[in-house]
Amino acid sequence: MTPVVTADALVIGAGHNGLVAAAALADAGWDVVVLEASSTPGGAIRSAELTPGYVSDLYSAFYPLGVSSPAMLALELDRVGLRWTHAPRAYGHPRSPDDEDAPVIHHRPEDTAAMLARHDPRDGDAWMQVVEQWNRIRDPLLHSLFGSAFPPVRGATQLFRRLGTAETLRFLRFALLPARAMAHELFHSEAARCLLLGNAMHADVPTDAPASGILGYLLTMLAQDVGYPVPVGGAGELAAALVRRAERPGARVVYDAPVVRVDVSGGVATGVRTAGGEHYRARRAVIADVSAPALYGSLLPHDAVPARVHRDLETFEWDTPVVKVNYALDAPIPWRSASLNGAGTVHVGADDDGLVRWNADLVTGRIPERPFMLFGQMTTADPTRSPAGTESAWAYTHLPRGVVDDASADLLAARVDTVLEEHAPGFAASIVGKHVQRPSDLTRSDANLFGGAVNGGTAQIQQQLVFRPSPGLGRAETPVQRLYLGSASAHPGGGVSGAPGLSAAKAALADSGPVGAVRRRAVGALLELVLR
Repeated sequence: MTPVVTADALVIGAGHNGLVAAAALADAGWDVVVLEASSTPGGAIRSAELTPGYVSDLYSAFYPLGVSSPAMLALELDRVGLRWTHAPRAYGHPRSPDDEDAPVIHHRPEDTAAMLARHDPRDGDAWMQVVEQWNRIRDPLLHSLFGSAFPPVRGATQLFRRLGTAETLRFLRFALLPARAMAHELFHSEAARCLLLGNAMHADVPTDAPASGILGYLLTMLAQDVGYPVPVGGAGELAAALVRRAERPGARVVYDAPVVRVDVSGGVATGVRTAGGEHYRARRAVIADVSAPALYGSLLPHDAVPARVHRDLETFEWDTPVVKVNYALDAPIPWRSASLNGAGTVHVGADDDGLVRWNADLVTGRIPERPFMLFGQMTTADPTRSPAGTESAWAYTHLPRGVVDDASADLLAARVDTVLEEHAPGFAASIVGKHVQRPSDLTRSDANLFGGAVNGGTAQIQQQLVFRPSPGLGRAETPVQRLYLGSASAHPGGGVSGAPGLSAAKAALADSGPVGAVRRRAVGALLELVLR
């Protein structure tokens, strides 16, 4: 008979959110066990040699939130050996295949402004005004978006104090703008507008949808502020550092231990069971770094969850499926625009109007003829990724929602090659290794990437804030006491911010504190009210 393992807290999944939660709980003196389904940590933060001698980041690759979000900063990962590095330029965006002067983000805002002024003299000043605004609101905005508390009262209060009533109202209106409207309000040239619009496409929100602009603004300003850093040696080095950080105060990570059930007794989570038959008991908390549909739909007993939650999750909306193409190249990429040679990230395939057409294809179920893509030049950002004079690179783009078959993915990957060849003639001739990750591959490698969705559910406004993952479940607490959702399906969503994991850990700590019983009753009453 397999002995029962008991710990203060059990964490389901060693993705970055799970490891952030484990570190926070272990720092508080809790005995923590992390149960990871695969043989390696990191979730969607992993790297591998798909082509010998070339390190490929399999999922996420650039980490502006990893060096700016409060949850990640608090870990001080440099103390456990993590090293960051940067490309000479953060990112660029060619407006067409013939663009020989593509706009790029330089490390100094004055240099970016001077570059944009060549396209329209007004945009140099406009850029510096946006940077000045960012510098005023940076910290309260980051705490509001990625702090561990929800609702974000502290960050919102700081923002109000910085701006005052009138300017706070204007900023709230600005934050709710569609990306296209925001870009046109801020800038005059296509070059400047594309710098913001390309970043807005890191999520699955169309450029004409409300609140799509704030992500573009955030990533654009972070690129100007902290750049788009990468871990030296590959994304796997970030995952390894997170493991070391969690283990330093005593957390333990168990691999090849897929959790198949959360035990519930009297409305309280008491432990978990693994596919191998192991039984783990939790004295204080279970934190789930898994998707909301997986937690409520398969891990929990059906009758442990209110019927309202089951009905709400029937309309849970995943983000659009990803197709990722990893390249090993025997030479630097021959971009038509020399400005892109030093850019870590390149947004390729569409200008302002082209992004609207691309989104229309996705909405109407058409596989795009000319896919817009995010493209990473990893050796440019980190010379350790491949031999000198070569490039480890990748492109990722999207299929329409619900289109996840391998044939469609392969067709889209071939069209990615075509678009890259147009922007960099000779690109195809330099390919010495190529590996396509289809939605089926992503799901098979990480169940949280269901159907090729990489953000834990759509980032559109109807599934954010108090609506994430469903109406009324905007906090880490769940209808089951001592069970907390700490994944990208929870607020604030995808991106390597660590906020969902830290939020879950802090909720667990608060529930076990001096007024924990009172707090649990209050939260339970609130959930009962909204989930009737």
